[in-house]
Amino acid sequence: MQISDAHEMVKLEKDPNAAFALIIDGKTLTYALEDDLKNKFLSLAVNCASVICCRVSPKQKALVVTRLVKEGTGKTTLAIGDGANDVGMIQEADIGVGISGVEGMQAVMASDFSISQFRFLERLLVVHGHWCYKRIAQMICYFFYKNIAFGLTIFYFEAYTGFSGQSVYDDWYMLLFNVILTSLPVISLGVFEQDVSSEVCLQFPALYQQGPRNLFFDWYRIFGWMGNGLYSSIVIYFLSILIFYNQAFRANGQTADMAAVGTSMFTCIVWTVNLQIVLTMSHFTWIQHLFVWGSIATWYLFLIAYGMCSPVISGNAYRILSEALGPAPIYWAATLLATLSCNLPYLVYIAFQRALNPLDHHVIQEIKYYRKDVEDQHMWKRERSKARQRTKIGFTARVDAKIRQLKRKLQKKVSSLSIQTQP
Repeated sequence: MQISDAHEMVKLEKDPNAAFALIIDGKTLTYALEDDLKNKFLSLAVNCASVICCRVSPKQKALVVTRLVKEGTGKTTLAIGDGANDVGMIQEADIGVGISGVEGMQAVMASDFSISQFRFLERLLVVHGHWCYKRIAQMICYFFYKNIAFGLTIFYFEAYTGFSGQSVYDDWYMLLFNVILTSLPVISLGVFEQDVSSEVCLQFPALYQQGPRNLFFDWYRIFGWMGNGLYSSIVIYFLSILIFYNQAFRANGQTADMAAVGTSMFTCIVWTVNLQIVLTMSHFTWIQHLFVWGSIATWYLFLIAYGMCSPVISGNAYRILSEALGPAPIYWAATLLATLSCNLPYLVYIAFQRALNPLDHHVIQEIKYYRKDVEDQHMWKRERSKARQRTKIGFTARVDAKIRQLKRKLQKKVSSLSIQTQP
């Protein structure tokens, strides 16, 4: 009955930003979690700004997190606790945060993340949560891109040769692609990438909503990266075949064999995928520069070392760079042309997106780059105010509820004073 009355109270509230708080003790929660009431209780709880469950058992904490919230809403849940009675709740949640304190280390040992004080939760979510989401999303999308761009060229050659089973690349090329030549740059993307600084993340908490809204790992973006990989594979393969097919690539009129075509094609792929990750990154350190440009340099060092080995080991790649491709201008021209052709559309896309339909972090990056936060304080404060939006949950809702409560008290006092002053 009380749950139904509370539902009616929420529905009758005319203010769209009205915030409600629900307080329930452990004994009452036992009845609320029964099969015939738990769905109604969940519907009431999700419409409240805060739900306070007091004097509950550790088992009830776990039941509220996993059965009521996690399974009922399908949302990602986070549980935070500092004692042994919070272990069950922390383990049942999708993300568990333990606070190390006077109650021991049981919660910390059972958690995914550990903080020393509750106030550090803001930085854990708003800063590191935002960074980690973008890093992981971009890293996975880039993995799709680079492996599609590389793998489809092999398929094209198989179709071109009537599925003869002959690969266009040397076995060592294919072995080193994911292990050496493209692994470190993508690791640096997943570790060091920062679209904005930590201070800006705290000043613009709306950036955190990019994660719950899944802006960077939806199907639109995944298929976009896959399409980019498809386009790059088509350009690299057919451009390499067109340039080297029945064409003299050396001064003596010698035509390219399969080893020369495969090496040139693989060089284009190494340059394209590594330059693509440079265009994807927003934050650079010397480690990222070392990994990206070092991976490209490693490819040429490998060609020199591999070509110097005995023909028994190197096979058709014997002195492939020093004597065959290195002195040929068409090899370097093909590499430059293919790399530019593959990355130019993405560069145009991000340029138009920033100019015509910028995301939140694009606007903030431009503000910081042109130092508008220093030169135009009024504009900076306006953008910060936009980032703090009114909601029905969290700190903003509690403040709004407190303000409305004070206004009602003030109105009652004013009305009582007016009645007393009447003759």
